[in-house]
Amino acid sequence: MSKSSDIVDTWAKSIRNAIIFLLLFNRCDLVVSKLHVSIMNRLGDGENVTLHCQSKDNDLGQQNVADGSEFGWDFSVNTAGTTLFYCDMAWQNVPQYHFDAYDFGRDFVRCETQCLWLISTEGMYGLNGRTGFWEYIYHWPN
Repeated sequence: MSKSSDIVDTWAKSIRNAIIFLLLFNRCDLVVSKLHVSIMNRLGDGENVTLHCQSKDNDLGQQNVADGSEFGWDFSVNTAGTTLFYCDMAWQNVPQYHFDAYDFGRDFVRCETQCLWLISTEGMYGLNGRTGFWEYIYHWPN
């Protein structure tokens, strides 16, 4: 081999190793990336919400969230980018409602470190961590 081909070969190996390192670092970053989800009851008039949230691997149990209170949990996003926590909830005016509290595809950008939800009489709002604005995301059935 010539000296120039040795340099190109060494350079190519260095680039390959750098790419592998970056890919591994990104995967590790996703594994240790902790998120916090919080669901706040702001229905008013002392209205409690029954809430049951879970993922494929974690059942958080049924919670009774008093008006003005909140329920939250911490978790790590999986490396495949398929993390999903979903909830069923009910109260006097809405006897049953299902929603996704964290869906990686929807929330990876919107919820960098926390996913905040606000339950109100007109629907549910989610805080967009990038813009700082509450967005109307879910509405109640008629």
